[in-house]
Amino acid sequence: MKKLVLISMLILLFVVLMCCNLIPSKNNLSIEMIAFNGLTDEEQDLIPVSPKDSSVEKITVNNENISLIDKDYDKDQVYSVTFNNTETDSSGKLTVFVDLDKEAVVGKGFISK
Repeated sequence: MKKLVLISMLILLFVVLMCCNLIPSKNNLSIEMIAFNGLTDEEQDLIPVSPKDSSVEKITVNNENISLIDKDYDKDQVYSVTFNNTETDSSGKLTVFVDLDKEAVVGKGFISK
């Protein structure tokens, strides 16, 4: 009887551990996809190819970009995702700022370079 209970518990534990790995977490998304998901439909339509057609870099929050970042964001660095081929005659490239935890968009705007 003890063997049956032990085997049942081991099987249950195995199933629980396997299911935990099958549930996708938000952290599995790439930074580009987090940034893309934070855009409006109109902004997403500006991206001609793919969200992967972008450049990602870790930047310091400074006077040049602080106006585009949420005022409640209290860290001094962010990921900057600049989508290629999104510039127009009147604006620069579409840039999205993602927090260092890779969980949320903390700002966006058009930046001329």
